[in-house]
Amino acid sequence: MTRPAPITGLQLRSLVKPDGQLELSLQSVETPAPAPDEVVVRVEATPINPSDIGLLFGPADLSTMKSAGAPGSPVVTMQVPERLLKSLTARIGQSMPVGNEGAGVVIAAGDSPAAQALLGKTVAMLGGAMYAQYRSITAEQCMVLPAGATAAEGASCFVNPLTALGMVETMRREGHKALVHTAAASNLGQMLNRICLKDGIGLVNIVRKPEQATLLTAQGARHVCDSSSATFMQDLTQALVDTGATLAFDATGGGKLAGQILTCMEAALNRTATEYSRYGSTTHKQVYIYGGLDTGPTEFVRNFGFAWGMGGWLLFPFLQKIGADAVQTLKARVAAELKTTFASHYQHEISLFEALQPKTIAAYGQRSTGAKYLINPQKPQHGA
Repeated sequence: MTRPAPITGLQLRSLVKPDGQLELSLQSVETPAPAPDEVVVRVEATPINPSDIGLLFGPADLSTMKSAGAPGSPVVTMQVPERLLKSLTARIGQSMPVGNEGAGVVIAAGDSPAAQALLGKTVAMLGGAMYAQYRSITAEQCMVLPAGATAAEGASCFVNPLTALGMVETMRREGHKALVHTAAASNLGQMLNRICLKDGIGLVNIVRKPEQATLLTAQGARHVCDSSSATFMQDLTQALVDTGATLAFDATGGGKLAGQILTCMEAALNRTATEYSRYGSTTHKQVYIYGGLDTGPTEFVRNFGFAWGMGGWLLFPFLQKIGADAVQTLKARVAAELKTTFASHYQHEISLFEALQPKTIAAYGQRSTGAKYLINPQKPQHGA
């Protein structure tokens, strides 16, 4: 029977109240029988990405975190600073599901051929509300995993892989020949390094600690610059000379790093300049900020001429821009290289219940490099 009765399961939700209190809770949610073009997936793995943390906590102050609720029904609250509450006006009073991507087994399918073809298959999904035991979603939002691949192996096959491929595609479309990436020892950064090595693309990896530099070097990275080093600016400039990189993707957002990258790009270009111009190099230099690991102001000294740009970059608008055919090409590559180029590694696997424990929140809320968490909604909910 492919159209069973509705299924009830747990779902993690985030709510901002009018008084600025952010509340995280587990709610029992009914998943209806699928429409003709839909499937119901038993979610078995869903990662905690930085973009998910942004929706989970918003700008709330984690130091104000309190735990409440009955045993088996945890509720966590924290306070959004009053000065930041106005930025959340559109979501105040809305209990919002969380989780951009995930993977699991299709347990029910609608009547369309596309939906029926997925019945019993292990699929990856992109579409939000993945921190749940069950997810109803259209067939076109699913990708069948290669034979033998587990849900855990496919849980992160959209956001990080498509972001990394999107960076390379942006480079090609905008006429650059090499890349710079910050927070480069992250799961995404390691993925981008593998792509660039495989495709023969110059990549300058910027990290914050010597051990992160060692990690990337061991994985074959050719240009790694440690921002904590006293020679960081010199090292970065030389790496830019060696690669010719004039495009950067910055995950930190705040602070001075984006401006430092533009400064070093200009210095690298000036090393080969044949004549002086008071307007600086005519080669366009671009930094795209795509994350907010540093929530402070973006600071820079405008000492890199006039041929430069600094702006934002997000995955989903990029995918809409390039069109369905180009997106399908990227997805096909992810599926083909799921266990190699696009393999993801997790430090911890937790249940939905554990995801709402203060100690666990304090750990994954730091968004530390190399400490990626995976939620398994089917894992027994301790305390339930």
